[in-house]
Amino acid sequence: MALYAAYGKNLDPALMALIAPHSPQRGTGWLVNWRLTFGGEELPGDGARTTVVEDPGHQVFVALYDVTPADEQELDGWEGTAIGFYRKIRVRVATMDGDELAWIYVVDGYEGGLPSARLIGHIADAAERAGAPDDYVKWLRERPCRSDP
Repeated sequence: MALYAAYGKNLDPALMALIAPHSPQRGTGWLVNWRLTFGGEELPGDGARTTVVEDPGHQVFVALYDVTPADEQELDGWEGTAIGFYRKIRVRVATMDGDELAWIYVVDGYEGGLPSARLIGHIADAAERAGAPDDYVKWLRERPCRSDP
């Protein structure tokens, strides 16, 4: 099984149970020296998408999943890898048991743009459900965003 590091909306255990029902959560960790941001506003769809970029001094909370090959295909479809919305990269995740190698999805586009207020709410709720620290959830809820129509 491949190890997947979920961030953003995919932190929600209920959502992951729908997308990747055969892939158990292994734990949580941090992408150290990475920053949660938004990008791909130039891609078709509803505004900026959640992504991460390398940035010293920052960190991103993640949930780790042991993903089956079939569930990985479902995740790829959900994230739009075939149509160029996201691409997969390998990263090091800091956990209580030491560093783990995992893959994540990153936007295949330029950084920039504001997410919708609805997206920020989904991300903060997902982080809370995944067990993110209160200060991280608070930071998410206070992120700049655009008003929903």
